[in-house]
Amino acid sequence: MAEEPFTITKKDLVNRISDKTGTTKVVVKDILQMFLDEIIEELAKGHRLEFREFGVFEVRSRAARRAQNPRTLEKVAVPAKRVVKFKIGRTMREKVCEEPAPAPKPEKPAKPMAPAPRAEPTIQKPKPPAPPPSNSPF
Repeated sequence: MAEEPFTITKKDLVNRISDKTGTTKVVVKDILQMFLDEIIEELAKGHRLEFREFGVFEVRSRAARRAQNPRTLEKVAVPAKRVVKFKIGRTMREKVCEEPAPAPKPEKPAKPMAPAPRAEPTIQKPKPPAPPPSNSPF
């Protein structure tokens, strides 16, 4: 039988952070609330929030669609709406999920001061076959 997950409240987080930092609970609560308010404001503007190693919050549009009420089997129109999506970050995936994190993508190299010559292999396209000789005088 699966164990019921334990709920952590904002108050619990405030107490933990306050104990770890030695900062008063009032200050920690204000900072935490300002942080959450800023996340909400940015998402309301349609902005994407990226917290490295933690995850990414972004707003996506969901198209209008036709759905079916499972109880009455009646067709219902569901209007288009905006929803918040969260994509889990690497560190969270490693600590929370049982599956290993995918291999990290190689980072883009820093831009060199002077452009370096590029030695890319040249790909030659095959030439189309010549048309068969025509016996026509035209």
